[in-house]
Amino acid sequence: MRCSKEVDGDATVDAIMIAAEYLKRIAAWSRELNEREIEAARAGIVEKSYRANEFIFMRGDPFDYWTGIVTGLARMSTVSSGGKAATFAGLTAGAWFGEGSMLKGEPRRYDVVALRDTRLALMDRATFFWLFENSVAFNRFLVRQLNERLGQFIGAVEHGRTLEATSRVARSIASLFNPILYPDMTRHLEITQEEIGALSGISRQNANQCLKRLEKEGLLRLEYGGVTIIELERLRNHGD
Repeated sequence: MRCSKEVDGDATVDAIMIAAEYLKRIAAWSRELNEREIEAARAGIVEKSYRANEFIFMRGDPFDYWTGIVTGLARMSTVSSGGKAATFAGLTAGAWFGEGSMLKGEPRRYDVVALRDTRLALMDRATFFWLFENSVAFNRFLVRQLNERLGQFIGAVEHGRTLEATSRVARSIASLFNPILYPDMTRHLEITQEEIGALSGISRQNANQCLKRLEKEGLLRLEYGGVTIIELERLRNHGD
């Protein structure tokens, strides 16, 4: 039987323990855990759904959960006191994020907004730290994850300051194909031009023009409801 509990006001989360095979499907890191560790992870995870354009987290919120994207698409970003927005990363299904702030015990330093209807897996602090203190496999994952995320953020800052719009779009799309941060991705990405613009910091109209240029260069193919990647490495290095 499926039951639910109330969190954050009117929102509800599924309170039933998720199955081990389901956990392995939504969380690639769990595939390296032993049976005892998987049972602990299962017991500490609930799921919650958000509507498109809804704030999932806001800067300054307490960090009570380590979070994974089950389905959907979200944007990790911030807005300066002067109103200037900066996007740090797009978050697709399979992505887990926030381990750095969880380990440091600090409030969230960014906003996370659902760009479409999105479902999350939320691991509570106690479970996260039990795995951190007891699982060698989980710690290996965290080291890889933190290293890749740092590289992603450095790249985002560099690209935003040095590249023109088409190259920023190319790099933004390519960043969603990092095999560590976004495991199990195929070469087809279900994403709208409006969502690509939001991740790249440009309008939908400009994103459309940039995508057509990238298609003409043979790097990707525009399709209904998404894009198919043809030359991933060239996308990653576009503008060099």
